[in-house]
Amino acid sequence: MWQTMKDGRLVGMQDRAVRTRRAILEAAGAVFDKCGYESANLNEIVSLAAVSKGALYFHFRNKEDLALAVMHAQLSGVQPQPQMSRMQEFVDLGLLFAYRLPRDPLMRGSVRLTFDYAGRELSQGSPYLSWIERNADILSRAKAGGELLPHVDAEAFADLVVGAYAGVNMMAQALGRRDALEARASDLYRYLLPAVVVPAVLASLDLEPGRGEKLQRESEDHAGRLALPHG
Repeated sequence: MWQTMKDGRLVGMQDRAVRTRRAILEAAGAVFDKCGYESANLNEIVSLAAVSKGALYFHFRNKEDLALAVMHAQLSGVQPQPQMSRMQEFVDLGLLFAYRLPRDPLMRGSVRLTFDYAGRELSQGSPYLSWIERNADILSRAKAGGELLPHVDAEAFADLVVGAYAGVNMMAQALGRRDALEARASDLYRYLLPAVVVPAVLASLDLEPGRGEKLQRESEDHAGRLALPHG
């Protein structure tokens, strides 16, 4: 029984640590989004997260370490459900990101840091490289499954799409049109994919902006089912 009680306390402590880290990241995302890297204040972050400064330093060594964690959160935060078509998975990554960005302060802070050249000491290229690698992996599997035309180079196309998407995103933010990113992402796929996707596969893809919201609901439903006790 003592072991069971000890294990229960350990699980509780781990759960609290996960929640505390998440609260710090979300608060940091909001502050970085508002202020940028150099002007962001750790005191404001801990106040918004409702944690102590000691708790922040338990999880993150300094502001740079925290900013890097926020930057990397944009990848872990976009996890659409698997699909029968690899190219639908490829599209879903972009549409879910476009839906979540205006609604998620952590993702907004991550993107602001990626574009924020005032924080030059940050490794700003790492999110791009990670997105390219993730997309190239999906595209490689799509090509192996016969969904892409024979001439397509998966890595080159992944590099091109990530760069084009970043440009569309940057322009949407500069023009104050974050809410229009879904439509622009949909247009990007609509115009680029006919050059690389097998026609029969292309005709089956859902490229509509509203798919992002649908994917978010599916993700939340899936997480809710995983959280239910099993007996």
